[in-house]
Amino acid sequence: MINNNTTLDDLIKIVICTLDDVQSGEEFIIKDLFRGIEWNRIPKGMRTKLGSMILYLSKGKKLSGVIKPVKKTPQNQQIYIKI
Repeated sequence: MINNNTTLDDLIKIVICTLDDVQSGEEFIIKDLFRGIEWNRIPKGMRTKLGSMILYLSKGKKLSGVIKPVKKTPQNQQIYIKI
């Protein structure tokens, strides 16, 4: 559960664990990996940092074989595809 004590590392772990539920070839944004209201509980600055970290990890060894950035939404959110 996300609360005021949730760290960026905690959020990254949630994203990585939730990727198991995404099917290969499916496109998603990071917000899609959180249940309903949980995304809104994350402060805006933390959501921005989370997005930057996931993009960095997707280009590095940690997630490069799992997800790939493909394009951006009109709201400038990164769209990924699960490999």
